[in-house]
Amino acid sequence: MLTVSFIWGLVVAICCFFWLILSIRRRQPGEPPLENGLIPYLGCALQFGANPLEFLRTRENKYGNIFTCKIAGQFVHFVTDPFSFSSVMRHGRHFDWQKFHYATSEKVFGHKSLDAAHGSTDESVHELFMKTMQGDALNPLVSNMMENLQYTMLQVNERDWRSEGLYAFCYRIMFEAGYMTLFGKEFAQDDKNFARKEAQRALILNAIENFKEFDKIFPALVAGLPIHVFKSAYSARENLARDLLHENLRKRNNISGLIARRMLLNETTTASNDMEKAKTHLALLWASQANTLPATFWSLFYLLRCPDAMKAAGEEVHQVLEKASQKVSFDGKYIFLNRHELDEMPVLDSIIKESMRLSSASLNIRVAKENFVLQLDNNGTYKIRKDDIVALYPQMVHLNPEIYEDPNTFKYDRYLTEDGKEKNFFLKGRKLKYYYMPFGSGKTKCPGRQFAVHEIKQLLTLVISYFDMELVEKNVKSPPLDQSRAGLGILQPTYDVDFRYKLKAH
Repeated sequence: MLTVSFIWGLVVAICCFFWLILSIRRRQPGEPPLENGLIPYLGCALQFGANPLEFLRTRENKYGNIFTCKIAGQFVHFVTDPFSFSSVMRHGRHFDWQKFHYATSEKVFGHKSLDAAHGSTDESVHELFMKTMQGDALNPLVSNMMENLQYTMLQVNERDWRSEGLYAFCYRIMFEAGYMTLFGKEFAQDDKNFARKEAQRALILNAIENFKEFDKIFPALVAGLPIHVFKSAYSARENLARDLLHENLRKRNNISGLIARRMLLNETTTASNDMEKAKTHLALLWASQANTLPATFWSLFYLLRCPDAMKAAGEEVHQVLEKASQKVSFDGKYIFLNRHELDEMPVLDSIIKESMRLSSASLNIRVAKENFVLQLDNNGTYKIRKDDIVALYPQMVHLNPEIYEDPNTFKYDRYLTEDGKEKNFFLKGRKLKYYYMPFGSGKTKCPGRQFAVHEIKQLLTLVISYFDMELVEKNVKSPPLDQSRAGLGILQPTYDVDFRYKLKAH
């Protein structure tokens, strides 16, 4: 006689079997080649996550320049031909490029919807960035960042060699200066109150540790794991948000236009509570730091490891400072370069581009808001279903040997012609439009990209000007990239690299 528990077990098993059968998508005529994967729901997620570049190259060889993979319950259409990227952009009316990003932000940071379509604000976050981080709005940001970088890095007032991890150095300097640039300071630059300055520094150093703890599990949160599983990371997120409560921000001087406008929108157009408002600022903090920090490390690492790059960069920095009538001194007077002067540094531009090319692994995502037909550059047409994802993976372009000779080798002047102008790149004899994409593409392009490049360029200019620097191990190998963050942007090093520095003798 069958027991009740056995019957229920049999029912559950049958239901699971039918769920598995029904969840397997069948490729319809006109759709891209399809791979469901062997694992229910996850599909190809584990294979993709282990090595995205190799996974996509293998599928491209098997299926061609467009194919569909089931990844964690989503069907993702990968377009790998860079000549077809423009075709994807032209179908913008069929995509909701904000849906995925807003949903991810809500889940990871714990705030309410930022989507203007939901009535939470009268403008999108993308529009907010465009208004406050591009064009003339960059001027105060660039000026404040230049001041804050020097305030932060010149705390060391000794001329003896000092050793430190290079990533730790970049993290500390860039985070502190960037934090003060966005969220202001509780003291004026000429404030003589030492205790107030030390309290401010302690707050930011504590924020750095909380940021590291929270950012460490960021990939898991994006993948869908609840933050409450990670108690220390949850605590770190809440601590970061508490520092960014409006009541605390109102005590600070020289808050950036980005944060001031976000505060105004929070106060006038949302029904969020105080912590939820603070978490919208935390999202902006993460967006401003998470990719800039490793990008700064890689730029400085490759600069230190390449004598030719250091020589060319040093000469360029000297010429630009001289032209701007800026003289390096150690009497408390800072040097300043405006954004137009920073834009006239093609060698540093090329070094930063090359460093980011080698370390970026972003995933450009667009969600189909309706069924439509995608027509690519090669005249191929493919049916796309509503709620499917169309994705570009720029690393396939960045490390393509047909586009970049010796693609895994750092060449500081790769993006420059012999006369110092910006170089064009080609594939199969055709000029490429999309050959460098660490900041995304089309409407999904990072709106803060100009400031990000400016602040990296500022740090390189300042360390070249103020410090003698060298790697402790002259021929140190480049540390491997942390593939756990693939898809999120610039990959971090799996371990730090020791360097030493001291103030120059002027």
